[in-house]
Amino acid sequence: MTNLSAEMPANGPIIKGFGPKGFRIEDQYYNGGVILTPSDAYAWDVPDAMSCDDESLMQALHKVRPEFLLLGTGSTLNRPSAKFTRDIEAMNIGVEVMDSRAAARAWSVLRLEERQIVGAIMPL
Repeated sequence: MTNLSAEMPANGPIIKGFGPKGFRIEDQYYNGGVILTPSDAYAWDVPDAMSCDDESLMQALHKVRPEFLLLGTGSTLNRPSAKFTRDIEAMNIGVEVMDSRAAARAWSVLRLEERQIVGAIMPL
């Protein structure tokens, strides 16, 4: 498992480490994907294809109304469908896509900046 550490603590859940099967957020291990909000972390049953039918993701987006969705797509960067991106952007939410290693690191930096974001990060 790769360990991450922040120079100063941020508010909300911070990813402390990740590996091929999941994430350590604070002192809890999440097997599989995670959805992160500025205040909470949730286990995420990653769908076969990203869509706005994903109830867990939609609940987080509607609860927070973030600047953007930080989408970590596993060990490599895989763009979601154009329809998914259009549907999220129609909610006035941007979509930033990167591999999950980069997304885990970006989450911590963005939370240190107190950015209002939602993260949906797939395991490696």
